[in-house]
This record gives sequence, structure tokens and C-alpha cells, in this order.
Amino acid sequence: MMKTRVVLCLLWLAGSLADAQNPAASAHGNESLLIALENGWNQAQLHHDSKALDGLVADTFISTDNDGTFMTKTQFLADNRDLSYAPSLMTNSDERVFLYGNAAVVAGIYHAKGLNKGKPFDHYGRFTDTWVYLNGKWVCVATHTSALKKKH
Repeated sequence: MMKTRVVLCLLWLAGSLADAQNPAASAHGNESLLIALENGWNQAQLHHDSKALDGLVADTFISTDNDGTFMTKTQFLADNRDLSYAPSLMTNSDERVFLYGNAAVVAGIYHAKGLNKGKPFDHYGRFTDTWVYLNGKWVCVATHTSALKKKH
């Protein structure tokens, strides 16, 4: 419960910072903010915190997973509440942020590890998230992942 509160506070702080700045005014500030939002996303998935995820994704959000599964925001949030998927680790690396005024693309590598329906998993993949600055905050409008072979 404490971790969820910390994540929510970080997301609130990130949103407040986004409200205080013009998205085109400070590229470095927005890059750091978008990386923080990506990390908040990981924490929300680790803790099945769909309320936090709801604040990070647009109403029109779409997700395409590495197996071709396509989900809307409603489906994505419902999927996050499934406790049979129990990650113990979700991290990003090699993240790059590309800013285009009120839009941004964040690309990187993710590592997810844990249990899915009681069976262990250890996945690596590439992700591409498209963010848009709407109504005073950054929200993700689309995500796409592709599987990578396990790093050794």
C-alpha cells in the first residue's frame, strides 16, 4: 500500500511539473518527465494499480503487445487487474525520447520477470510509446512492444 502511495505522489508531482511548463519550452525537462512517467507506469503494473495507469493513458489509448494482442484503454486496465500475472520486476533501459512539440515518442528496452498463471517468465522486449501533451499533462496514446531474445 505504501508503494502505491509513493507512486501516486510521484505521478501527482510529475503532473504538476507538466502543468507548470510549456511542453515545447524545455526539452530536457520534458525528457526527464517522460522517463519518470514511464517508470511510474512500470510501478503501477508491478502493483496492479490501474487507477495510476488510468491517469497515464489517454481515453483513446491503444496497446499492441508482442504477440499481436490489441487492447483499448478499458481492456488494458482490466488486464492490469488480473492477479494471475504477478511480475516481480519491471524495468526499462536504453530509453530515448524524441520530442515533436506537443507529442513525444519514448523508445527503449523493457525487462519483465515474475509469474504468469503460476509459471515463471523472464521477458525482454523493445517498446515504443507515443505521448501527447493534452489538457496540461502528458498522456500515452499508444504503446507497442516487440519481443527480444533474453540477454545473457
